Amino acid sequence: MDEMRYRDRAEAGRLLATMLVAYAQRPDVLVLALPRGGVPVAYEVAKALHVPLDLFLVRKLGVPGQEELAMGALAMGGIRVFNADVVRMLHIPDYIIESVVAKEQKELERRERLYRDGQPPPHMQNRTVILVDDGLATGATMRAAVRALRQEHPARIIVAVPVAAPQTCAELRPEVDEMICARMPASLYGVGWWYENFAQISDNEVHALLTRSKHEKLQISSNQSG
Repeated sequence: MDEMRYRDRAEAGRLLATMLVAYAQRPDVLVLALPRGGVPVAYEVAKALHVPLDLFLVRKLGVPGQEELAMGALAMGGIRVFNADVVRMLHIPDYIIESVVAKEQKELERRERLYRDGQPPPHMQNRTVILVDDGLATGATMRAAVRALRQEHPARIIVAVPVAAPQTCAELRPEVDEMICARMPASLYGVGWWYENFAQISDNEVHALLTRSKHEKLQISSNQSG
């Protein structure tokens, strides 16, 4: 096995948690996962730190016909972040952009209903928020999440990922209070290359991990009060 590669997202989350021990058991700390790939990573981080886990929903805005290429991203609260270079280079007209935004907004709302079971988003004002994903390539999705989260007035925003392109880490660092990139390979090749198991995460798995995290947190609280 290549020692530089993670076995899976859970192993990556456990390693990432060791770099976040300063935030363990703090009542003001909240771990927010970027679904779906970030959820198994964030679950392990929240479990190790004994802090709550929740979601921050963001959708990549892919170029039609080249969906893997991000022309931007859409986050909760109606925040849009665009890659102006991609839009300009490909001469993407406004009506195409609006069509993609409308489609991704529907998916954002679907996931919100499905994952939250009707529960409202967590209170984020004056809290220390750790945003977690399974890796950063261009960083467009994370950048949208950070800018949307700023509107909720948290005390601090920490971005923590198991692997990232060095340039992306450097570009994001000024936008957050702390940036933790566990591994920054000179050549990324794509986030999935750094995992032996990079299977797609299903909606059911996301829901199950969120539910399990809430139950474990309740169990800890009742043990402490008892």
